[in-house]
Amino acid sequence: MVTHWQIVSPTDIERTLGMTGGNIFQGNITPDQIFSFRPVLGWSSYRTPVPGLYLCGSAAHPGGGVTGAPGHNAAQVILEDLPGLPK
Repeated sequence: MVTHWQIVSPTDIERTLGMTGGNIFQGNITPDQIFSFRPVLGWSSYRTPVPGLYLCGSAAHPGGGVTGAPGHNAAQVILEDLPGLPK
């Protein structure tokens, strides 16, 4: 027996959580938004032009989902960039 149900639209997600367009993957995973193009060409290495600022969310390669891969990959890059650690 169903005692409660809720329908959440992209508009609800945008208003409640602030995710643009209600997209939980922070951008569609389309041919122009995968691999070295995520989030934009030249930024797929998790580093940004701002020193010490890294991308690690769903907008980073390989994209959203419940894999944790963007965070894991970004952590590996951060460890590479930390001074004093063996490479």
